Amino acid sequence: MTGKQLEFDQRVHRLNKKHAKLSRGYRATMRKDGLVVMKPQRVKSAVPAKLLLICLVGIFVFKTFLLSSLGASAYQSRVESLAQGTSVEKAGAWVMQIDPVSEYLATQINGFFH
Repeated sequence: MTGKQLEFDQRVHRLNKKHAKLSRGYRATMRKDGLVVMKPQRVKSAVPAKLLLICLVGIFVFKTFLLSSLGASAYQSRVESLAQGTSVEKAGAWVMQIDPVSEYLATQINGFFH
């Protein structure tokens, strides 16, 4: 009796899980044998990955431009003064700190223009 009860509980769990997925959206598709089945649709992210990638590249371009135009020592002193401010300014200082990618790109740009 416990084996049958366990099998029943597992089936109910699978059906509840499928119902929860279908409640977020579904589409009807027809299998090769003619049976119409409901497939859950994937939930789309609120922020597209492309937008996040564009923002990340924009930050690197901005940091590279500033690092190239100000120089490493002046840039670092401005980031350090930013780190002394409020929590938002500290977060900005953490984002704007010199990283290897920005440093490499800035040296390439300086070598190209000089």
